[in-house]
Amino acid sequence: MTGPAEDLRPGWPTPRRVRRLLLATPVEHVLPMVARSATALGLNAESTPGLLDVVEDSRPLDGRRFDQLFARLARELTAAETDAVRVATDPDSDDGAVLAAQLLAAPSLSVELARRGVTVEVGLLTEAALWPVYQPVVDLTDGRVVGHEALLRGRVDGREVGGGDLFFLAAAAGWTDRLDRLAREAAVRGAAGWLGDADLYVNSSPEAVYRPQVCLEGTEAAVHEAGLRPEQVVVEVVEAHAARDRGHLLAVLEHQRSLGWRVALDDVGVGWSSLALVSALRPDVVKLDKALVGRLDDAAAQAVVGALVELAHSLDAVVVAEGVESEQRAEQVRALGVDLGQGWLFGRPVRPAVALPEELAVP
Repeated sequence: MTGPAEDLRPGWPTPRRVRRLLLATPVEHVLPMVARSATALGLNAESTPGLLDVVEDSRPLDGRRFDQLFARLARELTAAETDAVRVATDPDSDDGAVLAAQLLAAPSLSVELARRGVTVEVGLLTEAALWPVYQPVVDLTDGRVVGHEALLRGRVDGREVGGGDLFFLAAAAGWTDRLDRLAREAAVRGAAGWLGDADLYVNSSPEAVYRPQVCLEGTEAAVHEAGLRPEQVVVEVVEAHAARDRGHLLAVLEHQRSLGWRVALDDVGVGWSSLALVSALRPDVVKLDKALVGRLDDAAAQAVVGALVELAHSLDAVVVAEGVESEQRAEQVRALGVDLGQGWLFGRPVRPAVALPEELAVP
């Protein structure tokens, strides 16, 4: 052990000041509103159907009036309106085909505003130092630690920020895939040197994996570099994410399994389709939602857990109860046939006492 793990400081692609904006939307009333705001700030706004070109027409060209325009649009437009507008910053051509291509690849105005910290505190994410913490997963029969779930944490101005807040900000700024990749790879590399034969539970959203052969390549390399056996890696998919695009999800899971990784369905029991989803995905691990586990004094909740355990075991899957915080709760889930437990009773998420390699920071 060499001391606390080093923080990760990713370089996020935050926007620079601009001197020209090209905006496009099929919503007819939005661009005239933007044009009026731009003109009021002394900017030149030229419009054609569905398109607005805003430039600075006086010196010095320092972009400050565009900063004011972004702030004004964040106040004046609704979230639905900003979602409906594409915005290309500083387009480098006046050729119609080139401009059209830039607009196709451009973010929505809502994302552009978020990245500039106008509508949400995305500065929290861009300034945060990030690190993984690990919570033990234990065998309910003998108390052995058989795995660890990796969770993401961040710190800004001395205040710790949870993974849920970090991913909320990343989603607003269009960076979910970047943060998901960072968290996956940090979790794997951070487990090197101390994990032993235990399993490593790694959270990942299938929506952040556009093409698994490409998007998971870095995680696959991290597993190899960390000296982990592929079967030690258990990728957790939240039930709510799993239900959205079944075809894409199955493609992602198929690739993960081809790498030798196992699959866990997380937060099971919060939706009406839990049994059907478990049957369809056939996960290696079923993780019961902590809210469901917390209601086990209720007979209905016990029946749900019992049915999920029976189904999971029929598929040769292991069942983990999350949110186990007392001996009474541990005994309840054990009596219902649950195999493993996770919660404050067994240990809180902590940082490993080993140093993380510097190359974890992503560009």
